[in-house]
Amino acid sequence: MKIMSNRMDYGYYKYQKEFEEKALSVLRSGWYILGGEVKTFEENFAAYTGAQYCVGLASGLDALWIAVRLLGIGSGDEVIVQGNTYIASVMGITINGATPVFVEPDIYYQIDADKIEEKITDRTKAVMVVHLYGHVADMDKITRICHEHQLKLIEDCAQSHGAFYKGQMTGTFGDVGCFSFYPSKNLGAFGDAGAIVTNLSELAEDIRVFRNYGSEKRYYNKVVGANSRLDEIQAGLLNVRLSHMKEITEERRQLAAVYSRELRHRDILLPREREDTRAVWHQYVIRTSRRRELTEYLEQKGINTLIHYPIPPHLAEAYRYLGHCRGDFPVTERYADTVLSLPFYTGMRPEEQQYTIDCINSFV
Repeated sequence: MKIMSNRMDYGYYKYQKEFEEKALSVLRSGWYILGGEVKTFEENFAAYTGAQYCVGLASGLDALWIAVRLLGIGSGDEVIVQGNTYIASVMGITINGATPVFVEPDIYYQIDADKIEEKITDRTKAVMVVHLYGHVADMDKITRICHEHQLKLIEDCAQSHGAFYKGQMTGTFGDVGCFSFYPSKNLGAFGDAGAIVTNLSELAEDIRVFRNYGSEKRYYNKVVGANSRLDEIQAGLLNVRLSHMKEITEERRQLAAVYSRELRHRDILLPREREDTRAVWHQYVIRTSRRRELTEYLEQKGINTLIHYPIPPHLAEAYRYLGHCRGDFPVTERYADTVLSLPFYTGMRPEEQQYTIDCINSFV
């Protein structure tokens, strides 16, 4: 049996008729940029998250850097962010000339809220929380810290569509929630797409202007903006998938429950869900000190795995100028050296998952 680490075609076939009807409808409409589908998706996704406003953008990275820019963060400013995130989170900071200040993760792979305050300086302007792997950070502590120190709170929700902390959805705790709809996400488009949600009306309007060349109306440019518009076809297809998010999320939670219940191996540490949260399991990430052996063994069995992420941002060549070296963030580095994402996707067949479980349990 051949098992891929991720399969996006299964999610397409599951709602094939709806996707194809929507795509044809948009193509036949003759309107492809900033039309009715984008407006509808922005309204639907705001309602889904519980935010007052949603602005569709071209990608998740655009959501991050535009959010940082329009919150007034730039050169000379610092933004606190967890060390074990995907590099796009950090790029959202550095594109604006600001400096990322890394914090170690906790046992749930989220930013360790107990280690944030020691990193605050007079240059700190914001905390960026990344709800990694579809799990949720300790938002009570983090929102309190941001309030007490008058810091902006940015949530990177690229992997946490529909995840809750004490009944409140990720993306709605801070000033902005930044989402990616890259095809592999739980709420995935069929190309690049992103969005920002916020409860701040003036900020939402600023984002709408900025995404469209800084223009409030055609040829009248208020600011020097960007071209970052969610297109009509992607918005329409996202509207289809959004209507099925409840069942998609429940399916992924059930897949995670099966892994957690049936995986039994002394050399493997299973992920845990934080109390008072509802994870959406974007990835199912185990840890093992025998990662190379296990991945090679699984590959021989026809099972493909992924590493999210093998090189932490502070050790990336792109950020060598920050002056970090191995040993600066030992927890982050230990996770990078031991995490392994198992095959996990919407539409995963029971026999595919059971074969993966059996192979792992028999790994010697």
